[in-house]
Amino acid sequence: MSAVALDPKAHVLRLLARREYSRAELRDRLTRAGYGAEQIDSTLDALAREGWQDDARYAEMLGRTRLRQGHGPLRLRRDLARAGVDPEQMSIPQADWLIQARAALHKRFGGAPAENRREWERRARFLAGRGFTSELIRLVLDGDPDGY
Repeated sequence: MSAVALDPKAHVLRLLARREYSRAELRDRLTRAGYGAEQIDSTLDALAREGWQDDARYAEMLGRTRLRQGHGPLRLRRDLARAGVDPEQMSIPQADWLIQARAALHKRFGGAPAENRREWERRARFLAGRGFTSELIRLVLDGDPDGY
């Protein structure tokens, strides 16, 4: 901690002024800053009661961000889990994942279909890396009647 130590609530409020954080991320930050476990828990409980921190709101924010970035449902679930969000609060946004996968593919590769198996596999790896399920990948790449 710096020479002028902030109380943990002020520390967290400074962080939350920039962006949303999950409770686990804030706990990590406060631990690294040198605050004690009891002090951290009481501070985070108070901030949750006051509405400053909410894992459900964090999950919604992350979901919207990942959708805008063209990521799929698997990537979103992984990112939420990595941030320590309780699985009960993992709010996966309502999205047409097929449209999302097509848009990501089109943005990266244009509208032409894969010319050969190697190109098909390259596109499949790209979509898998973005967090789309194998079922969606096959649907998009194997010439879904609606095309992509």
